[in-house]
Amino acid sequence: CVFSTAAQQRSTGDECGPEDPRDEPKHALSDCALEHKAIKLEEQVRDLTERYRKALADSENVRRRTQKFVEDAKLFGIQSFCRDLVEVADILEKTAESAAEEAEPSNPNPTLQKIYEGLSLIEAKLQSVFAKHGLQKMNPVGGKYDPYDHEIVCHVPAEGMQPGTIALVTQDGYKLHGRTIRHALVGVAVESQ
Repeated sequence: CVFSTAAQQRSTGDECGPEDPRDEPKHALSDCALEHKAIKLEEQVRDLTERYRKALADSENVRRRTQKFVEDAKLFGIQSFCRDLVEVADILEKTAESAAEEAEPSNPNPTLQKIYEGLSLIEAKLQSVFAKHGLQKMNPVGGKYDPYDHEIVCHVPAEGMQPGTIALVTQDGYKLHGRTIRHALVGVAVESQ
């Protein structure tokens, strides 16, 4: 009887706490395993957090690049159309110059004078439409040569000009919102020998 009471107390004591020396290594092993597992989980959380931040930054960069691409497409989508219109403006300007030469005061032809005035008005209106849409004619005479804006077609002796400056323009250049869409064909002043 005494023996059975002790066995019962021992069995109920197992449920209450770790009085048995064999139970302590089991708990110590499970605590170590839990700590190791917690450390692993913390590393995974750090890794996933870092990957999330990188993915977020990448998606923000893609969004900004796409937005910039869309804005550029809106601004420069008319670039090829502008190049074609610039050719028309050149023809109109040359025609107006030729009509101006023919409509001099020595030639009293009123029809020719009216044609010249009409061409001048059309040319002025075309330039105002160009300006409205960000297309500007370059006026490089007297300025420094810039290979991004100008193309050299000849060299001119520098008479009263600094060498390297633009002395004449054979074809006007144009910029669309600051971007060169047609280089100006220029003659650059050089020192005469």
